[in-house]
Amino acid sequence: MRSGQCVECADLGARVALRDSKDPAGPALVFNRAGWRAFVDGTKSGEYDR
Repeated sequence: MRSGQCVECADLGARVALRDSKDPAGPALVFNRAGWRAFVDGTKSGEYDR
């Protein structure tokens, strides 16, 4: 992870939101529970690594 990168997650009940904590007024990604689980699993497995 690069220095200075920050994200925060919010549990919205049926959904989970993800945003850049340094830009709270900026865009957010919003996942349903199945999409969130797929995102977390993909992250853990290295699917999004470059």
